[in-house]
Amino acid sequence: MDFTIASMLALDGVTNGALYALLAMTIILVFAVTRILFIAQGEFVVFGAMSLAQLSAGKLPSTVWLLGVMLVAAMMQELFVGIRERQPNSRLASSILRLAIFPVVAIAITWILAPLNPPLVVKAMLSLALVAPMGTLLYRLVYRSLTRASVLTLLIVSVGVHFALVGLGLVFFGPEGYRTPAFLQTSWEVAGVPVPGQAVLVVGMTVALIGALFWLFAFTFRGMALRATAVNELGARIVGLSTERAGETSLMLAAAIGALTGLLIGSSTTIYYDTGFLIGLKGFVAAVFAGLASFPGALAGAIAVGLIESFGSFWSSAFKDSIVFAAVIPILLWRSVFFSVAEEH
Repeated sequence: MDFTIASMLALDGVTNGALYALLAMTIILVFAVTRILFIAQGEFVVFGAMSLAQLSAGKLPSTVWLLGVMLVAAMMQELFVGIRERQPNSRLASSILRLAIFPVVAIAITWILAPLNPPLVVKAMLSLALVAPMGTLLYRLVYRSLTRASVLTLLIVSVGVHFALVGLGLVFFGPEGYRTPAFLQTSWEVAGVPVPGQAVLVVGMTVALIGALFWLFAFTFRGMALRATAVNELGARIVGLSTERAGETSLMLAAAIGALTGLLIGSSTTIYYDTGFLIGLKGFVAAVFAGLASFPGALAGAIAVGLIESFGSFWSSAFKDSIVFAAVIPILLWRSVFFSVAEEH
């Protein structure tokens, strides 16, 4: 290994780490607000990438049908709950309309624009618009009735959700792999090391999204409500904040950021219906590095995961994933010893 190879490996590791950072931050966000260890985060990555790939091929993305099925199921559930609780017709209709308006608009716009072969940026926005509402619908369908469940119960349910979404991905997208076009085809050479434009875009989008999340949590009412719910759920309820709305928002953000990750990663690797689990698991490893509590820690952990994966693939490509997951063991041991000593003192 010389300087050039090490630089290329480091660039690849930082690029992958930036993508894992997006997933790690959403996992921490969802866990902080809802206590859900969201194992299915990687499936949104797959849905986003496959939606863009099908739109780029001139097809109506299968995400349209998947979103439609989830919407119908959520509307039926909402109707059943409303009838059982004897809600007024006006309130029930308003609840169903609020649930359906965003998905219906996304499906309609995609249906109109998909045959017209719009620019790549428009296709990416359509993919995000189709996947983002899935987070809200998933919360309504699965997690809303489990708000008082234990973390272990929520983890078991998340595993079931993961397998369900993988199965739906196979049904709607099929077993073939997909790749998306790169947003930037150019590249530059820095100190003799080629720097692809897509890698610069990935890092730039990650930094921009971190800044957007900081602005959301620091300067917007919805973001402050999410922070309040994460700090003290009971206190948030006492002051009139809707913990249900916070859960829906956190899952919607997770779906949108997961889809964005899929748009960025789909040009460098072939995406299959079951690829999301491995990608999401690496994001989960980065979140564990941060103790499922710190966004800056998640970013540092994700960069570490990306570098370990990149250099591990150079020395032993067959065991690169095993090396990444094995790195969790010393981190967990260190955190266990550190917190045990802290509690003693």
